[in-house]
Amino acid sequence: MKLLLNWILSACALLLVASVYSGLQVHSFGSALWAVVVISLLNLLVRPILVVLTLPVTLLTVGLFLFIINGLMFWAAANLLWGLSVSGFWAAVWAAFLYSLLGMVIDSALGRLFP
Repeated sequence: MKLLLNWILSACALLLVASVYSGLQVHSFGSALWAVVVISLLNLLVRPILVVLTLPVTLLTVGLFLFIINGLMFWAAANLLWGLSVSGFWAAVWAAFLYSLLGMVIDSALGRLFP
């Protein structure tokens, strides 16, 4: 129940980011749901490998390189899906940043709702 609610709210967050940031386009709510699933899978399977491989760069940049990794995950999802598109790599980084901020709010709210 919590996972499904998280995905639905995350899809709404993705639509919100697309409405306030012109570098991201989401074609429909269904596309947003699929994008959330793909982004979640990429963050689960690919992101940890990239974090380990780029650990020296991440340490040198005091963690700022993690924004680049998040942008890569977002950009990869946009390239894999039909209903999600970004206007470039840096647009993906900014969209991922905004989406992450909303994701933290969603996680906090769901954490209080489902302790």
